[in-house]
Amino acid sequence: MIKSTPTNIPEVKIIEPVIYDDERGFFFESFHQSNFNKAIGLNVKFIQDNHSKSTYGVLRGLHFQSYPYEQGKLVRVVSGEIFDIAVDVRKKSKTFGHYVGVYLSSSNKKQLWIPEGFAHGFLVTSRTADLVYKTTNYYCKDHEKSIKYNDKDLCIKWPKLKTEFILSPKDSNGMTLENLKNFLT
Repeated sequence: MIKSTPTNIPEVKIIEPVIYDDERGFFFESFHQSNFNKAIGLNVKFIQDNHSKSTYGVLRGLHFQSYPYEQGKLVRVVSGEIFDIAVDVRKKSKTFGHYVGVYLSSSNKKQLWIPEGFAHGFLVTSRTADLVYKTTNYYCKDHEKSIKYNDKDLCIKWPKLKTEFILSPKDSNGMTLENLKNFLT
């Protein structure tokens, strides 16, 4: 069984597996299809797994893919800690431009379900972090979009670090939320 907790955007959910701890270590089911579907109330089919490793201060995102390559993501951290963000980019949504921010770590073992129609990004707050995530659609470079992590309209409260954020050129040059509206259907 797993616990599913809605966030301030109800479609985005924090997933917490049952952990079996003892003196030898721990065990948990990191993914169970039918339990996951029951927990989120949808019949989701994952078709791709990804693994990302980053160092302290790396900020990746905010990324999403446009129609017909939208991706739902189930994100978890297997080593280290991140501050994970999901931004609603569904043009007709009441929560368009709102975000959810959650710390995911290898110690808390929480996962974040980010449905289609959301941009995703994260900031590494530990020395390194390994992220693994399942997606509901294949990666398609031609449909990938990036929103500026510091867009004033998003008002994301990123954690304060002892260094400047490390960004790729793509992420440094992301579009604003206002400009994004022209690309949405």
